[in-house]
Amino acid sequence: MRRNHSSTPRTPRLPRSSRVFGSLLLVAAAGVFTLGAAPSARAAVPPTPLDRVIPAPASVQPGGTPYRLARGTSVRVDATPEVRRIGAYLAGILRPSTGYRLPLTESAAAGIRLHLAKGDYGAEGYRLHSGADGVTLTASAPAGLFHGVQTLRQLLPAAVEKRTVQPGPWQIAGGTVTDRPRYSYRGAMLDVSRHFFTVAQVEHYIDELALYKVNELHLHLSDDQGWRIAIDSWPRLAPYGGSTEVGGGKGGYYTKAEYREIVRYAASRYLEVVPEIDMPGHTNAALASYAPLNCNGEAPPLYTGTKVGFSSLCATKQVTYDFANDVLRELAALTPGRYLHIGGDEAHSTSHADYVTIMDRVQPLVGKYGKTVIGWHQLTGAHPVKGAIAQYWGLDTTSAADKDQVVQAAKNGTGLILSPADRVYLDMKYTKDTKLGLDWAGLVEVQRSYDWDPGTYLAGAPSSAVKGVEAPLWSETLKTSADIDYMAFPRLPGAAELGWSPAATHDWDAYKVRLAAQAPRWDALGIGYYRSPQVPWPAA
Repeated sequence: MRRNHSSTPRTPRLPRSSRVFGSLLLVAAAGVFTLGAAPSARAAVPPTPLDRVIPAPASVQPGGTPYRLARGTSVRVDATPEVRRIGAYLAGILRPSTGYRLPLTESAAAGIRLHLAKGDYGAEGYRLHSGADGVTLTASAPAGLFHGVQTLRQLLPAAVEKRTVQPGPWQIAGGTVTDRPRYSYRGAMLDVSRHFFTVAQVEHYIDELALYKVNELHLHLSDDQGWRIAIDSWPRLAPYGGSTEVGGGKGGYYTKAEYREIVRYAASRYLEVVPEIDMPGHTNAALASYAPLNCNGEAPPLYTGTKVGFSSLCATKQVTYDFANDVLRELAALTPGRYLHIGGDEAHSTSHADYVTIMDRVQPLVGKYGKTVIGWHQLTGAHPVKGAIAQYWGLDTTSAADKDQVVQAAKNGTGLILSPADRVYLDMKYTKDTKLGLDWAGLVEVQRSYDWDPGTYLAGAPSSAVKGVEAPLWSETLKTSADIDYMAFPRLPGAAELGWSPAATHDWDAYKVRLAAQAPRWDALGIGYYRSPQVPWPAA
């Protein structure tokens, strides 16, 4: 997950964001905007083009008369609980800013319709058709409708995200969007171990991820600095192992009820939670909590620094496997999703033989509890079980031998999630002057983060092995939601587009204009972001 490094926490910088008031219109590919149109001019502002969204849709056919939301607009839903919930979610976004009632109805009426039907949409695709009479979102499954709602949001003016009544107008361009994802796994990881983040903070991030059709939330729940999930069979892990964090703060942990709430909330936004218990390294919080887990039977002190690679479970003791079994069993019972992540990176204090022993004994436990195993790509140095997925976090400059080990595993059936650290690690500094973040993988500006192809990144790996893309966010230097926002935006939407959009849509020059158009929406949502000079942002 990271190269061996040592870093001291830096003083966070307040996020920089432009506060844009009034209506904005993108009128040229160079990113020129008209600000603060007078009320009489607002009606003349054309709607957002159908292709001016992130992630880029698979197919766009513009044309026809735009639809305009009005006081009489209703949200027509199918008579199913899930569709009704999605309709209520959409109405909940639109009502504060429009001031309209937007009642849910199951009867025929002009307005916005959410409809499930058979079609070539897959599990997450959708069709959005807009015309003078209304907007219809059609999908084969509720997840597709929800993703279509995110597209609909971006087609409305950015002010629709505000929580007070705005002047409008609320137009949606005429035409048809037909869309489905390139990859089924489109993830973001949040490290809650180095610094603890509350349920509310995690849910705030989930809402931001949902806007860009991310469908996997990887939670890094254990590390040297903190154990963040209650385990009944090992009750000291959370209250003691979770009692600190980087820099010596009070830390924290999730009760089982709180973890279930995160899972529930994520599911309401059509994200699946992927919990990670890192092993055999990154385990000092567990080793400090229970002396028998150590080879010498002595518990080390709690750790609040940022070094890596010094801790290890003991391969020769049965208690190690009892511990792993209990933790994975309880976590699997809490997690309805398909995956359990077992870490496996930076085990510098574990011999290769012991590493192979531990990983080979732990992997079957994941299957025992009905889950698919994910591990960092060092897992390919052991014996990945059938169906296992390796998460690649290497660099462009990683040695050919190390890459070849991963490629050979992929050829033998191991799936791949791509998270190259010098591309999509959201905690890497943008420039040398970035106050937050680290730079061990290099400086990662917005273009570098976006401008690569997951399908060809690991030369020789079968394209069928690539399950998707994940953007990890490590928290050695991050303490607040504002810190998260500043490091995630504007790079997160690019990672989401790499996971969703067809390779044919990938073009930096076009993308940076669409990215710039997101800035007023982030302002409306209160998201503080980095104003990269590579992007033609609207003037403040």
